[in-house]
Amino acid sequence: MIPYSTAADSVLITPTGEIAVFNSSEDDNLDESTVKSFGEEWSKFSSFSDKEIESIGDEYFDVVPDEAYGKDKVALDMGCGSGRWSLYAAKHFNFIEAIDPSDAVFVAERQTAGKNIRVTKAGVDQIPFADDSFDFVFSLGVLHHTPDAEDALISLTKKLKHNGYLLLYLYYSLDNRGFFYKMIFGLVNLLRIFISSLPSLLKRFMCDLIAVVVYLPMIFISAVLVKLGALKLSRSIPLNYYLGKSWNVIRNDALDRFGTPLENRFSKIEIEEMLLSCGYHNIQFSPNMPYWHVVAQKS
Repeated sequence: MIPYSTAADSVLITPTGEIAVFNSSEDDNLDESTVKSFGEEWSKFSSFSDKEIESIGDEYFDVVPDEAYGKDKVALDMGCGSGRWSLYAAKHFNFIEAIDPSDAVFVAERQTAGKNIRVTKAGVDQIPFADDSFDFVFSLGVLHHTPDAEDALISLTKKLKHNGYLLLYLYYSLDNRGFFYKMIFGLVNLLRIFISSLPSLLKRFMCDLIAVVVYLPMIFISAVLVKLGALKLSRSIPLNYYLGKSWNVIRNDALDRFGTPLENRFSKIEIEEMLLSCGYHNIQFSPNMPYWHVVAQKS
């Protein structure tokens, strides 16, 4: 556990502990409607099985080298949500500081109680730790929901020690996909803009409906193609990533995809340029879905 570099603005008392709060309203790189949306999302999908956490965690952490881990090292999980990535990574580190600006911290604190994890409520520009504090920083599916992802990355990088490792996942701009796939995405994005503006209850209903009438048929088609031995063709089917995923994960990701007001996307080249401009080297992109997740070392 690393001491806070500033005093907390307030403290939230929960049934399982306390959560220090650092005023995210002073964070200019936050979209309040998106933060609220994620607080609602993680309240709805408040738990994942150990099997789900392990399976999905293996996919995101597949590019992390062994030397990045260590029982003497402390990690930062920026945008922890429900705390599932912190739970996955906890076995690799001495301690994890899990931070999120939304009310998801209540879920994360409950889920991680008794673990080598502390949950704090703060935005990316209000991270309450001194610069060069962490051996490892990970932010999975978070910075693309900020108004300025590169500025958020700069703030995050300051907290990482020199030669420390960053694991980052940003939504891809379909730069490795064909015209037809991109055309479908364009239509889907318009639908996201509409659905994300709906009242919470109606938004959740619409996202569940999409999970049933869109996700499940696409997953079924992918499964059939796999059975027929057409693996390459199966990978070209939209949403084939969810083949073998649980219904809980599918519903959660449908809400994440269609219920979030602010979403930015980046090509592999753009992400690499951001990392280089922030002083990273040893940049390694995973060739596997989800695209793009990447590990890099701070120079």
